Amino acid sequence: MTSHQESGRSGTNAPAPVHEATKKIPDDTSVFPDEIAHLNEIKGNLDEAIKQANNSVEQIDDEYMDTKRYMVQHRGEIDPHEMFQNELALTQIDHRGSFAVEIRDKLIKLKDSPYFARIDFRETVEERPYSFYIGRFAFHHNNELLVSDWRSPVASMFYDCEVGPAGYDAPVGRIDGELSRKRQFKIKNGEMEYALESSTNVQDDVLQRELSHTSDEKMKSIISTIQKEQNRIIRDEKAGTLLIQGVAGSGKTSIALHRIAYLLYRNKDRLTAKNVTILSPNKVFGDYISGVLPELGEESIGGISFVDIAEIQLEGVIRFEQDRDPLETRDTKWAERVCYKSTLDFLRLMDEYLARMPETVFEPCDYTFGRFFVGREWIQNRFVSLNKLPVRQRLKMIADDIHDRIQADYFMDDTLPTARAIQKSLTSMLKVKNTLALYKIFYKRMNIEDKFVMPSKDTLEWADVYPFLYLHAAFEGLKESRVIRHLVIDEMQDYTPAQYAVMNLLFKCQKTILGDFGQFINPNHRHTLSDLRKLYDSADLIELNKSYRSTYEIIMFARRIQNVLSLEAVERHGDVPDLISCKDEEDELAQIKREIDIFANSENITLGIILKTNSAAKAFYDILSQSLDAHLIAPESTAFFNGVSITSIQMSKGLEFDEVIIPSANSETYSVEHDRFLLYIACTRAMHRLSLTYTGKLTRLIGGM
Repeated sequence: MTSHQESGRSGTNAPAPVHEATKKIPDDTSVFPDEIAHLNEIKGNLDEAIKQANNSVEQIDDEYMDTKRYMVQHRGEIDPHEMFQNELALTQIDHRGSFAVEIRDKLIKLKDSPYFARIDFRETVEERPYSFYIGRFAFHHNNELLVSDWRSPVASMFYDCEVGPAGYDAPVGRIDGELSRKRQFKIKNGEMEYALESSTNVQDDVLQRELSHTSDEKMKSIISTIQKEQNRIIRDEKAGTLLIQGVAGSGKTSIALHRIAYLLYRNKDRLTAKNVTILSPNKVFGDYISGVLPELGEESIGGISFVDIAEIQLEGVIRFEQDRDPLETRDTKWAERVCYKSTLDFLRLMDEYLARMPETVFEPCDYTFGRFFVGREWIQNRFVSLNKLPVRQRLKMIADDIHDRIQADYFMDDTLPTARAIQKSLTSMLKVKNTLALYKIFYKRMNIEDKFVMPSKDTLEWADVYPFLYLHAAFEGLKESRVIRHLVIDEMQDYTPAQYAVMNLLFKCQKTILGDFGQFINPNHRHTLSDLRKLYDSADLIELNKSYRSTYEIIMFARRIQNVLSLEAVERHGDVPDLISCKDEEDELAQIKREIDIFANSENITLGIILKTNSAAKAFYDILSQSLDAHLIAPESTAFFNGVSITSIQMSKGLEFDEVIIPSANSETYSVEHDRFLLYIACTRAMHRLSLTYTGKLTRLIGGM
């Protein structure tokens, strides 16, 4: 994915669909001696800049040590004012040093791959074109811009425009002209591996090359292969909330991260990495995506989960149990409760209840102090007028109002009640003392008492946590975030309307919400994309239907399981998925070991063995790890590794592997309609090779058999 001179100008031609015939372009770098010479020149400039940066770091380090040494040697002689000035100087030197190190480190990264594209653009008012080289970061040397940042306006032309009439939106306004050349390069370890040129679009061939590469233990940036529709999302600065519905392998998570990098670049004065966080499904996924922003020259952003938020908000209020695995829990009554609370109708029911809350929770009476009197009607009207605030905060404000009125009426020598004492009197007028009581009354008033069960004293089921927090916000108030200015929510289909309602109270900021409602993991959830759009009725919705991760054959196979009509496959061909019939479980284990041997002797780096449930993954790991080196990815895991990983479908979401093996693909394990979602998720984790093993009868969910 992808910068006029660092003011940024826009670009790449809209890539022709990859499934159409494209002309292969020779990549013999000897065809481009001018580019080899230019690369050598840039490398020389980088060497010089790195040397200067190192000198700067060393000078600042020496300055810091000299100041520190002076303070130690003259500790008894320095007066407090001079000591303060020296400490201030140390802080300033430290900041300068950090900045100098950051510049040096970026230059070192650039030396490995200074740029990946070149565009030649002539403005309408100019006679000759200007060549822009585009890379991960901008590189200025001797007051000249040699490489433009991929996020700069001028670089958008690489992504959005074909050779011919072109233009971009610069800070000074629209710049139009003509794009006369587009070249793309792969530079690794400072050496040019290939160079491509096209009069139409060079990206299709590069995309095929990049997609054919093996995976890694960290998600990589995609700046060299950003497609036109992806670039539009990344550079969208206007959307308050952006909903991205993307099919499996459409790059939605990567797009969201590149959008964050773009917004950090464009809003340096208002937005830093500390102001952004991502709500992600688990710590393994957080580790997997942690390298993208640093690779783009930005700090990593923090990650948080719904469990983390609940622990922060409910500390000292009430306990809750962890969510049960819906694929392994046979409690039908529990499943019914989860289903009920996963709907938009349930959230509306809570809103209906909150609209009538004044009569539910507060029954004011007259307040008197000496000759001072405040009638119950005034208190009631004031309470209702503050309806946008939590109940407890309303009482505090009413108490402050009454205290101010008493102070205005009484003489200086009178003993007056404190605002806290007045608030205590008002609190005694509450009919409900805490959120739990309010929550219980809700179920009683709505005649749904059977939908609320506490597993133990002062402990909520997980499905009650966010509905409880929603009422807690209205009664006690929540600890709102004042730091986060952009929230990314991944796997949007896995979260209920009540959870989104609480997020909207906690994070009143710009949001990027992404996921795929074709990848439902929880059979007890009943909300839809339509429900989410109603919650965010002013949000922009973008749908991504092209899958880049898997080969054409794997995607076509996945469509046999779940016929996602909108799903388009990039025409990158590979092996047809294997369906391996086994005599018994012992034979199935032997077949899987043979597949692992094939993987070990291939160029592929990651193999995922994906079981239906977490317990099945753990049991299989216990068996396989006795004879083979493998990693278990479980709910408590924190990192993603290369090699063989054994995991569940739940934990595999958002990850990708060069190869995937799905054991137990039989009619017993995958039998009900919801299992289509699960098999579809498992199959679409595979980039290059997919195998399914089974004993007995193959699951009926694989169509066309």
